[in-house]
Amino acid sequence: MHYPIYRPRRLRRNDDLRRMIRETRLSADSLVFPLFVTPGRDVKKPIQAMPGNFQMSIDHIIGEVRTTKDMGIPAVLLFGIPDEKDELASGAFAKDGIIQRAVREIKNEVPNIVVITDVCLCEYTSHGHCGMLRGEEVDNDSTIEILAQTALSHALAGADIVAPSAMMDGQVAAIRTALDENGCGNTPVMAYSAKYASCFYGPFREAAESTPQFGDRKSYQMDPPNSNEAMREIATDIEEGADIIMVKPALPYLDIIRRAKEEFDLPLAAYNVSGEFSMIKAAARLGWIDGDRAMLESVTAIKRAGADIIITYFAQDISRMLQAR
Repeated sequence: MHYPIYRPRRLRRNDDLRRMIRETRLSADSLVFPLFVTPGRDVKKPIQAMPGNFQMSIDHIIGEVRTTKDMGIPAVLLFGIPDEKDELASGAFAKDGIIQRAVREIKNEVPNIVVITDVCLCEYTSHGHCGMLRGEEVDNDSTIEILAQTALSHALAGADIVAPSAMMDGQVAAIRTALDENGCGNTPVMAYSAKYASCFYGPFREAAESTPQFGDRKSYQMDPPNSNEAMREIATDIEEGADIIMVKPALPYLDIIRRAKEEFDLPLAAYNVSGEFSMIKAAARLGWIDGDRAMLESVTAIKRAGADIIITYFAQDISRMLQAR
């Protein structure tokens, strides 16, 4: 159809018309709110690079989880900061580790929220890499054994979903086997299937205290120019037993989200990462953009690209705005 018969502006004349024909709709139901758990009591330490986010002790985490649930957000994603770090990442799989304690407390105090745990080792190793070292190289096969132990310890503590993010070959299969063989066969795996070696993780590394002490993570996280490789990674994770697949980061990889949605019939998560969050917050603080509009436009783009689940530090802000509307 062409002008003058087709006049699309007729349906853009006011907000009610625009809402009626809107193709993509945000809902709190699709949001996951990430949280950073730290040892101690009455600790709520601001994360400088991520305004409005904090490293929090478990007592404060409980309150934040309760608030999140009351806002209609169905899930939180936990990252742990241990008391001590070592080369074996022993705090990652300890029965009384920071994440294990936090999960037990949350499920006791706020039992009806979905608790997802990040399964990685970078927060727990003294060198800051996501696995066991052999010289200065991350050894894949010894690492997946530790990841499996870690995921199992989270599930036994009560985690509803475990989310391996180390990008080790075979990590999903190792975790699925450990869960199935130890009475946790009903625990889903949300796989960070296409996780790119991105500069947009910078603020997170401050939040999780996980900056590598040497080198970088390019030997195990994906090369940003690659798209077909991402599809192979996702297909492999599905074959190994993943229940949910993920693309990370989100905004620079909307094409990957779209391809994954079209090629795989599995729930798809996208991680709206710390750098994406912090850029909007910084520009808004300087008055360069409307922060609320930029937030909604960005997260809507992720949803429009095909994400079923959006992990975002904007989760509470978005929920407030949706409720207000």
